[in-house]
Amino acid sequence: MTFLRWIRAKPIAAYDGKVQKVTGRQWLVAARSGRMLALFVLLAVAAAVAIRLGAWQLDRAAIRGAEEARQIEIERLAAEPVPLEDALAVGDLVTTDQKLVKVEATGEWGAQLLVPDRQVDGAPAYLAVNEFRLTEGPDSGAMIAVLRGWIAPEVVDEAGGASGVPAPSGVETIVGFIHEDEKAGEGAYPPGEVGAISAGQLVNLWGGPAFSGYLVAVEAVGGGVNTVPPPSYSEEEGMNVRNLLYAGEWFLFGGFALFLWWRMVRDEAAILLEEELLAKAEAAAVEP
Repeated sequence: MTFLRWIRAKPIAAYDGKVQKVTGRQWLVAARSGRMLALFVLLAVAAAVAIRLGAWQLDRAAIRGAEEARQIEIERLAAEPVPLEDALAVGDLVTTDQKLVKVEATGEWGAQLLVPDRQVDGAPAYLAVNEFRLTEGPDSGAMIAVLRGWIAPEVVDEAGGASGVPAPSGVETIVGFIHEDEKAGEGAYPPGEVGAISAGQLVNLWGGPAFSGYLVAVEAVGGGVNTVPPPSYSEEEGMNVRNLLYAGEWFLFGGFALFLWWRMVRDEAAILLEEELLAKAEAAAVEP
């Protein structure tokens, strides 16, 4: 019998023309035998060791993943900017390969929206997000949203709301970090405000073609705004793939050890079933 056939085999027997299966009582009797209890202790210890090793590998995966993400963050923050079109194509989703990449682009400023109810370094803030339409390069005419800075709520109140906050205009070359866009905000907002920096939502307002994601300006652009700290590469990263696979293997070994004991008890119970059926058959044969 091959290993796979052994795994799939069902301990059944025939008696009086009917198929008989192992009962719960027979399984318990087999499980309580001295040999099965000794095997259970041995395999349970092996499973516990495997699970503990799997948990340790998970810890290592998180630690190494965080270290790798932090190193990538340091390198990308210190890198020289590259043309936006070299790092991201119009319509492509932002992946970890593009996230936090420093780029430069030349374009013309357009409409402005404020994102309320945010915090920057622990302080309440409005985010100033502006339409930026490229005027040079192969993607000339394409739009990308730019987070050009943040504004304190009292400044917005003094300006009479979002419409009173001055916005940059004209053609300019900017440097910013690529960031994936947010989930579209829900609910109603006052004129000039929006709930999230969502490329899909903004392209409906400003028109396309458009890049996915947005740029976080390295330095505040335009008057009346403060510089937004660079986004963190590690905030959504943090698992080392190799250690994660090792952890999965150890958990699999632990589970297989317990399954192996269950399967051995089931086979033992099948033997008890056959003995009981044989005894019934012999008893029926000697009856007058």
